[in-house]
Amino acid sequence: MSRYTPPLRDLQFVLHELLHVTDELKALPAHADIDAETINAVLEEGGKFAAEVLFPLNRSGDEQGCTLDKAAGQVRTPQGFKDAYAAYVAGGWPALSCDPEYGGQGLPIVVNQCFYEMLNSANQAWTMYPGLSHGAYECLKAHGTDEQKRTYLPRLVSGEWTGTMCLTEPHCGTDLGLLRTKAEPQPDGSHRITGQKIFISAGDHDLAANIVHLVLARLPDAPAGSKGISLFVVPKYLVNPDGSVGARNAIAPGAIEHKMGIHGNATCQMNLDGAVGWLVGEPHKGLAAMFVMMNAARLKAPDKPADPIIVHPDVRKMLLTARAYAEGGRALAIWTALLIDKELSAAEEDDRREAADLVALVTPIVKAFLTDNAWIATSHCLQVYGGHGYIREWGMEQYVRDARINMIYEGTNTIQSLDLLGRKVLGDNGKRLKKFGKLVQDFIEEEGTNEAMQEFVNPLADLGDKVTKLTAELGMKAFGNADEVGAAAVDYLRVCGHLVFAYFWARMARVALDRQAGGDPFYAAKLHTARFYFAKLLPETAGLIRSARSGAAPMMAMDEALF
Repeated sequence: MSRYTPPLRDLQFVLHELLHVTDELKALPAHADIDAETINAVLEEGGKFAAEVLFPLNRSGDEQGCTLDKAAGQVRTPQGFKDAYAAYVAGGWPALSCDPEYGGQGLPIVVNQCFYEMLNSANQAWTMYPGLSHGAYECLKAHGTDEQKRTYLPRLVSGEWTGTMCLTEPHCGTDLGLLRTKAEPQPDGSHRITGQKIFISAGDHDLAANIVHLVLARLPDAPAGSKGISLFVVPKYLVNPDGSVGARNAIAPGAIEHKMGIHGNATCQMNLDGAVGWLVGEPHKGLAAMFVMMNAARLKAPDKPADPIIVHPDVRKMLLTARAYAEGGRALAIWTALLIDKELSAAEEDDRREAADLVALVTPIVKAFLTDNAWIATSHCLQVYGGHGYIREWGMEQYVRDARINMIYEGTNTIQSLDLLGRKVLGDNGKRLKKFGKLVQDFIEEEGTNEAMQEFVNPLADLGDKVTKLTAELGMKAFGNADEVGAAAVDYLRVCGHLVFAYFWARMARVALDRQAGGDPFYAAKLHTARFYFAKLLPETAGLIRSARSGAAPMMAMDEALF
């Protein structure tokens, strides 16, 4: 029987030993008073919730799935999901990093990130329900009117209501410029919205009293393409003047999608038949607003009937790959969350701008590199089980199925790669990339004379130089042929992902080297994993760079009729 053990020790390592988040947060007026003890206590309780409440529902939720009463327009979630959500709300978890003005606890986003890592690991399908609510909260907080904020934010913060985002339509996937849902203005300032949306995660459920849908649609005078998309807030139940839930709105699930994984989450086809909605933000600027919601011989044990599989090198490689990608991703995700706290709360404008530039640069890497690695890691872990891994009894095959969707969300990882190379790097002539490069260079210079660090610093420096040269080369090619960006983008993002991981693994190795003398096996394991990463995973970049340099011709030369 599988179990979930919250990675509290490693979270604390990244937060306090690697990133020294409390020192960083002291410089942010909104979070100057928070201390390590508070953070640790919150995460310890969060870990208990993930392990004791959510994880026991992970397999049963996958097996039961969701059911739709089409006549009533109501989805029923798997057994136990509703009680778990009630416990989540009772514990105050929805409010963790929300603004106190709307009933939030005001804790840093970096704490919320750690909490959500545990929730997602324990039960991804369940976590998507409150996770999407937080995105709706952020969107309305940034772009909603004062009345919309008063109406929706306190209830999203408390968890009384949940939220979704309704983007995709049957005839268009990533290219939202093709969407057809219409919004007709009404004399009272509302709009009547008609259309169909598909692939709407948590589109309907029985967990909360109301669902706040954020819907993309076109006004009658909308220009064609993505520049003609507006955003509307469309509640499942209309809201009475006193804030209570009123009549059912004309938005309802028409079907539940049959998916490879995340069966416990209701991914719905949503039908809008003159549903009442209200404009969020400016007309025709909905896409930008929505993005706020949005990376052999048996020799070892001759005294036993059979070897434990851990003695085999390739088994160790698969397990260490999963570990290196998980711990490297954790460091990057927490660092990025800390940057977002700085972007939102730093006292100086220059500090906020610096943090914003780094967040913009690494966001597509977080979205794509981490989810690609999660797919690799879960596939490796299934392989470790052998034939048993493919059998539901052991639980591993669910993780593989559930992880696969993450590479498709938000327009697929190819879109993230194009965003990184085309917009975040070439789009500003490499200014953001140079800012991250300076962090790398400063670290290399600090450790340049430390003999114990050379096995980490030298390959980091070498890759940094190669990324600089590759970026310049791709920039020159792109001037002559735009397809060169599309041909190289996926390889380029993975190379940059490894540069970021190499930087953090080198930093983690530095901390572990300093503290290993005390005999704590944690630091010994951290060093072993760092050495494995640099020896076995980082070399992938050589092939990726060669592939990126090969250009568009190998992909574009074949006539379409031959496919």
